[in-house]
Amino acid sequence: MLQELILLCLAAFAAGFIDAIVGGGGLLQTPATLLILPHYPAATIFGTVKIPSLLGTSVAAYKYARQIKLNYKVLLACVLAAFCASLLGAFSVSKINNAVIKPVILAVLVLVALYTYFNKQFGIQQHKNHSVRKQVLMAALFGLIIGFYDGLIGPGTGSFLILVFVAVLGFDFIGASAHAKIVNIATNLAAIIYFSSTGHVLFQYALPMAVFNVLGSFFGAKLALLKGNKFVRIFFLIVIFGTILRFAYDVLFK
Repeated sequence: MLQELILLCLAAFAAGFIDAIVGGGGLLQTPATLLILPHYPAATIFGTVKIPSLLGTSVAAYKYARQIKLNYKVLLACVLAAFCASLLGAFSVSKINNAVIKPVILAVLVLVALYTYFNKQFGIQQHKNHSVRKQVLMAALFGLIIGFYDGLIGPGTGSFLILVFVAVLGFDFIGASAHAKIVNIATNLAAIIYFSSTGHVLFQYALPMAVFNVLGSFFGAKLALLKGNKFVRIFFLIVIFGTILRFAYDVLFK
């Protein structure tokens, strides 16, 4: 058990670091946990990794919120929609075939990577071309979609949220990261409520992992705020590429 715990904590630290900068820490933490604890059902693994994700994301959100001005109307709409949808997604884990969803996600990710790479100004500055009402409506819509995804599948949710805040709502990368973290808290919390109520959380692993995820998040958020939008854009591309590889493997070889 000690060796398993050490490996899980190292994965949680790396996931927290990545997640604090551009999201997507679950792409490392969830597969690593599935690999290290293969004898547990997938729902139990999903429930367990949500706790370190929640605490790590909360630390990153706090650090961002101290330095970034938040759009509370957009944030509230996205948070409420994402929370409700994440509950539904967690409930649907055993009822929907992920193999149907993953090819669609893979295609979207490839388009995102190409657009971000060739558009050098993407996410470097804010471009708010929408009315407040339209921003709120779009935030609620995408909150529903991504919240459901987080409850159902999970990995990459932070990156998808950042993408929406940048590409759809016109935020820069730092502002998008700050808002995405708070929405991600809501989706993680909703999933934890469901999974813990059904006995799908291994607290003996989740709590130590949470400590290391928090440490990773602290250093990741500090680095992102120090380096600025250009650094986060590059990191975003790296994580999106890793996400593409992950989903491509799932689609083609599983």
